[in-house]
Formats: sequence, C-alpha cells, structure tokens
Amino acid sequence: MIVLQWVLPDRLTPGPRWLLPAIEAVLVVVLNAADPGRMKRGTPSLRMVALGLIGVVSLGTVYSVAMLVRDIVTKYDAGTPAQRLFVGGGIYLMNILTFAVWYWELDRGGPVARSRGTDPYPDFLFPPMTSPDMAHKDWEPRFADYLYVAFTNATAFSPTDTLPMTRGAKLGMALQSAIALTIAALVVAQAINSLS
Repeated sequence: MIVLQWVLPDRLTPGPRWLLPAIEAVLVVVLNAADPGRMKRGTPSLRMVALGLIGVVSLGTVYSVAMLVRDIVTKYDAGTPAQRLFVGGGIYLMNILTFAVWYWELDRGGPVARSRGTDPYPDFLFPPMTSPDMAHKDWEPRFADYLYVAFTNATAFSPTDTLPMTRGAKLGMALQSAIALTIAALVVAQAINSLS
C-alpha cells in the first residue's frame, strides 16, 4: 500500500506525497522491531501501533477515493484515459488491501488473539469452519484468506463464500463495497466517455 500511495499523483494524496508513506514506514519498522513476525507478543501498545498504522493507511485511502471522485465529477483534466484507468485501478487495489488488513486485524481480536484462541466467536465464518471434516483440524484463517474476502467483496459488491457474522464485519464489508462500486462506476463511466 505504501508503494501504491507513493505513485499516486500529488493531487490524490493528503499533504506531500512522501508524508503518509514515511509515517507508515516508521510504524512498520516499530512493529517489526518490537515483535518480529507479530505473533508472539500481544501487548496493548503494539496493538495500538498496529491499529494506528491501519488508521493512517485508511485515511490515505479515503482521501484518495474522495479526490478521485472529485476529479471525475468536476471533469478535472487528470491526464490520458490510460493514466486515469491506472490511477483508478491503483485506488481500487488500495481499497482491497486496506480492508483486507482491517479484516485480518479485527477478526476475533487480531492475529495474536486468534492464535491463542481467546475469542471463540468469529467475525467472519469461513467455509472450513462450517465443514471441519473438509479441512485440516488446526485450520485457521491467514492473511491470504482475508485478502480473498476483501477482493471478492470489492468485485462482487457482496460477500461470496465467507459470511460476516458481527455487525462490525457487516458494516466494514458494506463500506468496502460502496467504495469499490463508486470507484468502478465512475472510472468505467469516465473511460467510456473518453472513448466516445
């Protein structure tokens, strides 16, 4: 996500282009230095740093989406159609990655709490949880599973095989779908308009 934010045009990033990526890089270094692999220590301060990192990324994503919508609605000259599709695709991908990290970090209290089994009630019901005889006995969701949930939710604009179980998960998926639908509809409409 840092790379995607770095390559966006200045008008789509809050402040100087380097500001958010620099803050995010510092937070990533702090997290990795304090707990390499992030699966051993579950201290409240590390949890706050992790959530702070996701919050900073989310603010950048929301700002980029808002500025993209503004540019399209006001017909701001944002370059060639190929450049506009590239920028729209980058922001669409940022939306997927942002929500994948949120889902991964919040489901049952985050990766450390999940690995310890401290919260038995999932925010997301994955297919292997409903058919334990079809999966390894120690199966638990990994980041790739949450990335898949975020991708399919952004593409289908609804849950596919993984069900949101809590209100927070449902609201998160609804927000992600709304953002993805807005980006897709406006970018595709603009691309079709520029072809004609």
